[in-house]
Amino acid sequence: MTQDALDTPPSLVDGGHRLFAWLRTMRDERPVREDAYGVVHVYRYADVLAVASDPTVFSSELGRLRPDSSPLSEEILSVIDPPMHRKLRSLVSQAFTPRTVAGLEPRIVELAGQMLRDVPGDEFDLVRDFAFQLPVVVIAELLGVPAEDQSLFRSWSERMLSVQVDDAVERQFGDESGDEFQQMVRTPLREMHDYLQQHVEDRRKRRGEDLISRLVDAEVDGDRLTDRQITEFGGLLLMAGHISTSLLLSNTVLCIEENPRIGSEVRADRSRIPQVIEEVLRYRPPIMVMARVTTRETAIGGVTVPANRMVMGSIVSANHDERQFPNPERFDPRRRLQQQIAFGHGIHYCLGGPLARLEGRIALEAVLDNFADLRITPGARIEYHPDGLFGARRMPVTVRRH
Repeated sequence: MTQDALDTPPSLVDGGHRLFAWLRTMRDERPVREDAYGVVHVYRYADVLAVASDPTVFSSELGRLRPDSSPLSEEILSVIDPPMHRKLRSLVSQAFTPRTVAGLEPRIVELAGQMLRDVPGDEFDLVRDFAFQLPVVVIAELLGVPAEDQSLFRSWSERMLSVQVDDAVERQFGDESGDEFQQMVRTPLREMHDYLQQHVEDRRKRRGEDLISRLVDAEVDGDRLTDRQITEFGGLLLMAGHISTSLLLSNTVLCIEENPRIGSEVRADRSRIPQVIEEVLRYRPPIMVMARVTTRETAIGGVTVPANRMVMGSIVSANHDERQFPNPERFDPRRRLQQQIAFGHGIHYCLGGPLARLEGRIALEAVLDNFADLRITPGARIEYHPDGLFGARRMPVTVRRH
């Protein structure tokens, strides 16, 4: 490859296959690479895992790189370090439990089936009409948002995801694009937080059976969550939980489209669905990178990295590292998965992972229940997300009903 080709990852226009080849070259030739902004990109599984595993060296508090910006609040679970992270995660986990997630299954089954039955005709957009809608409704109901307000959640999510900046690093460090991105994201985010704040205040007066009420009641060693912490977690759950599940659903359809034998096997044996979902998460992980900041000079893969340097660990590259996964470019649900890291690793392992897996399984079951066949419409253009998200924004499909 030329130097320019090595410095520029391919887009996802072919479903990521050119990207997989580029990442293999990077793992072999430049496993730790510094770009024009001084950001260090890490590609091998062992190195990405090391970055995710040590918060004392690789901090999640990204705001330290922009001292001129307002400091990040100690309220956002995904961008704080221990010991505050440990305390906050313990409180949130007390309310957002595995039992809470498992209890959602009957409702998700009902919602998924109804959404697919309501799709008119034999052609529709899988993302717009199903994959995008299902997780928004599930999370809104989980939080206790009234049905008539669920359109607000969809609007906020759509507006934040519609921001188009093709380069994640440029967005963070560019003079103009970073500021524009921040403004376009902050407005709907502020609206969402203001809305959730009203619900938190209401639950402090009148408890319900929803997640916001459980977050209000959560207590560990005498500590409780503040209003801001609850609204931040609600917003994080909507955005991270929603987009991960939406991308997982569209990626599942794409993987089965490319491997029709797998689709036939799953139709014949539904017990294989969890294996398929897990392999989709390895093969096309919804979130492509994790960002950290070095707290001191350190070494990654034998390369010295200074303090206060952003490190971008490539989740998709780690999940395709042949040092960890034999024949990684083969989609194989029967493989023995060696700790794929689609939902991260260590203290920041995604709390919403079990919910995404549950929704992914139920969604695929609903597709099989409602359609004798579902294919990506021949000749149709799949529109992919830019910038760190692996999956489709639009995916036209054609179905044959039972």
